Amino acid sequence: MNKKQRMRAALTALALAGGLMATASAQAAGTLTVASPQDPGSWDPVDTFLVNWASVATNIYDGLTYRGPNTELVPGLATSWEELDNGTRIRFKLREGVQFHNGEPFNADAVKFTFDRLMGEEGKKGPQRSNYAAIDHVEVIDNYSVDFHLKASDPVLLIKLAGYGAMIVPPTYITEKGEDYFNAHPVGTGPFKLASYEPKIGIKLEAFADHWGGAPQLSNLNYRFISEPSTAVAELQSGRVDLVIPPTIPIGMIPTIEQDPNIDIVTTASPTVYALRFNTGNGITADERVRKAMIYGVDRQAIIDSILGGQAAPIASFQGELSFGHDPKMQPLPYDPNKAKQLLKEAGVAPGTKIQIDIRGNDATFNEVSQAVASYLQIIGLNATLKPYETNVMLNDIIPAGKTGELFQQNWGGWTLDYDNTAYFMYHTGEKWNPYDSDAELDLLLESQRAITDRAKREEILQSIAQYTANQALEMPLYNLNAIYGVSNRVHNFTPAPDSRLRLSDVTVD
Repeated sequence: MNKKQRMRAALTALALAGGLMATASAQAAGTLTVASPQDPGSWDPVDTFLVNWASVATNIYDGLTYRGPNTELVPGLATSWEELDNGTRIRFKLREGVQFHNGEPFNADAVKFTFDRLMGEEGKKGPQRSNYAAIDHVEVIDNYSVDFHLKASDPVLLIKLAGYGAMIVPPTYITEKGEDYFNAHPVGTGPFKLASYEPKIGIKLEAFADHWGGAPQLSNLNYRFISEPSTAVAELQSGRVDLVIPPTIPIGMIPTIEQDPNIDIVTTASPTVYALRFNTGNGITADERVRKAMIYGVDRQAIIDSILGGQAAPIASFQGELSFGHDPKMQPLPYDPNKAKQLLKEAGVAPGTKIQIDIRGNDATFNEVSQAVASYLQIIGLNATLKPYETNVMLNDIIPAGKTGELFQQNWGGWTLDYDNTAYFMYHTGEKWNPYDSDAELDLLLESQRAITDRAKREEILQSIAQYTANQALEMPLYNLNAIYGVSNRVHNFTPAPDSRLRLSDVTVD
């Protein structure tokens, strides 16, 4: 806690002691404005993987379970659960008296509809279905009890039910309004409901007074989509924005923000990792020697120290220390430009060979990082150029279609804090984020760990997957970045989430 934060805490304590704090009813009149770097383009839970979707939609939807900033799993729309039949059946007792924002009742039929839809044709269109592949079907036992029948036990399923594709949706509303309407007019059971949505501009939410957990302290929660980091910070400084969420704030702007008496920087450990994935399908990066040469040729620690201000740690595999499956004994390949040049020579790569690095155009910090990477690659004889894309275009059109350059930006939240959620999507044959690689041995490893309940055995397999992919140099692992928030002094009771899944119902504003 910095000096400004300690002073704020002391003043708050004095106000509480003197009975000077605003009443709950007054607090409920406040509006919080949040700057988010991206409009996800759809508010349907089955149609997204984006952190910036979750930072909004965690306030609109509930899952059967909930995991907050402290990473502990607690009941959500399910009040309890019991594992049966050696983990291949889970019985959930559901919360009674809950309603969706449109007045539709929440019950067992809503749960069955949600997962039939997720595992059916609608879910097939989006990226979430394989995350829940262990689910065979959902059986309604009574109005407030359901059984999840699993093809095999899934040790991470209860955590997965707390986010993204597993958010419970209203059957009647979707059936009557249609899928396209639902994409732009989301309805859930969460503490805030939709007031309005203007694509590319923002989304406005208002308090849902009948939320089963109690009405939010805020009356309104507004998100503005501001892709330019300097604009988001300027709006925070001017008071037109109260909260700027990751990954917006460039490291280089942190000192400027810290000097402003009206705003704070709040950071927390994060599962988010950054890498440059290789195009292993064609071109010079189809050669493992070339891929390893590029890794040897980049001084990642220097990038962390000079560009990231120490707000990150180097990674040896595509996961950070918060991930179950992380192996602390694994070490990144060292910076060794002479080794890099030797490998390029062995692979027959001519000096001055051109390569392309695809990046997300609105990620200012990573833009600096990728420029540094390009400079390091220039030193070992490669002529690297950067090609920026609008984020949604890159994620939905370029990467899945295998239309990338030799390297492309890959960052991942790992929100389940389990390497399976990252590794399966990144490396299994046919997955959206794995356009180039197909490896039967790796597929088998990825599939085998999903059915193992022995934590030690699972961890061993996950660590072997990390080692296997590192040995093949499928990506250039870069760093695990802290979650960095910019927060106005008028905001109280804000707790930073490691994965940006922010539920803001307890936040108050002056």
